[in-house]
Amino acid sequence: MTGAGETAAGRLAEARELLASAPVVDGHNDLPWALREHCGYDLDKLDIAGDQSGALHTDLARLRAGGVGAQFWSVYVPGGLAGDHAVSATLEQIDAVDLLLARYGADLAPALTADDMEAARAEGRIASLKGAEGGHSINNSLATLRALHTLGVRYMTLTHNENNDWADSATDEPRHGGLTAFGREVVREMNRTGMLVDLSHVAATTMRDALDTTAAPVIFSHSSSRAVCPHPRNIPDDVLERLPANGGVAMATFVPKFILPAAVEWTNRADENLRAHGFHHLDTTAPAMALHRAFEAENPRPIATAATVADHLDHMREVAGIDHIGIGGDYDGTAFTPSGLDDVAGYPNLIAELLVRGWSRADLAKLTWSNAVRVLRDAESVAREQRALRGPSVATIKSLAAATN
Repeated sequence: MTGAGETAAGRLAEARELLASAPVVDGHNDLPWALREHCGYDLDKLDIAGDQSGALHTDLARLRAGGVGAQFWSVYVPGGLAGDHAVSATLEQIDAVDLLLARYGADLAPALTADDMEAARAEGRIASLKGAEGGHSINNSLATLRALHTLGVRYMTLTHNENNDWADSATDEPRHGGLTAFGREVVREMNRTGMLVDLSHVAATTMRDALDTTAAPVIFSHSSSRAVCPHPRNIPDDVLERLPANGGVAMATFVPKFILPAAVEWTNRADENLRAHGFHHLDTTAPAMALHRAFEAENPRPIATAATVADHLDHMREVAGIDHIGIGGDYDGTAFTPSGLDDVAGYPNLIAELLVRGWSRADLAKLTWSNAVRVLRDAESVAREQRALRGPSVATIKSLAAATN
C-alpha cells in the first residue's frame, strides 16, 4: 500500500522530470532592483553563484533546483523616479542584467528572440531576457522606447503602481480612462519593434484599450485572476476571455496580497506600518524586513500556498484556455511568498500540485515553456509585418494631444 508521503514524493519527482524537458519561463523577477538596493550592483558583495537565501529569493543553484529555463529579468524603476531620472535608472538596471550575464555566462544565456530561448535550453543554460516595468521609463519618448528595445528589452509594462502621462494604472485614481492617443501609439510602436505589451499593473480600462489597439499578442507578466481574488492588480474575466483571439498569455503571480483575499487587508496594514517608520512599502532591505517580522509576530500573517496559486491557474485555464496561461512569480519584488513557493526553487511544488489536480504533462509543458516562447515568436512575426508597412513613429505626446482636441 502506497502512503501519502510516497505519493507526494512521487508527484514531486514527476514534476522535476517534467521541468527537465519543459522548464519554467518565468515572466518577472526583480533581482536587478534587489541588487541595487542591497549592494549597489556590486556582485562581489552579493554573489549569486553562492547561497543567497538569507538575502534574496534568487541565486543560481535555486534557479536550477526550481527548473527555471528562461527568466524575464525586470529592469524596473519606481514611479517616484520621473523624466530623465527614470530613463537613467532604467539604463542602470539594463546594465545590471548585462553584468549578470557577463559574470555568470556558464549558467545565464542572453536571449532576444524565441529562437535564442530554445537555443539556451538546448545548451542547458537559463535564457535571460529583459522586461521594463512601467511606461514612465521612456519619459514619453518613442525614440527612447526604441532605444530600450535595441538594448535588449523585450517587454514593457505600460504602467507600474502609478498612472503615467498616457496610461492608467490599476492602483491609482483614473486619469485618462485607459490609454490616451499617445498611449495607443506606444502600443503600435511596441508592435512594430517586437516588444511585448505587458498589461500587468494597468487598469482594466487600459487592458481593454490595449487589446483594442494591438496587432500582436500581449502578456501579463505577473498577474492572477480577479474572480478568484478581487484585487485590482488581477485580470478580470472579460479580459481573460479575449486572450484566445489576441494570442496572448497571462502569467500567474505568487504575491500573497494579490492571490489570497485574507492577505490583502493584512498587507495593507503591514505596508502602512512600514510607511509610518519612513520606509517605502515595497522596501525589502534588512531594516524593512525586520520591521515586517516584528509586525508579523504581533499580527499573524495569512499564509498562501502552492494550492492558492493553483486555484488561480485552474480558473485562468477555464476562462482563457490552456494556450494562454503561464507563470510570473515576482520573486525579489515582494516581501512575502507562499508556503512551498518560498523562492525560485519552489516551482516543482506548484507543478506537483497541478499534477494532483489532473493537469496533463502536455498541458503543463504549455504552462511552463511553450506558451511563453510562442507569444514572443508571434510578436516577432507581427513586428516584421509592421516594419514592412511603416517606419518608426515620430509622434509626440504633445502632437497627438493637439490632434485629438
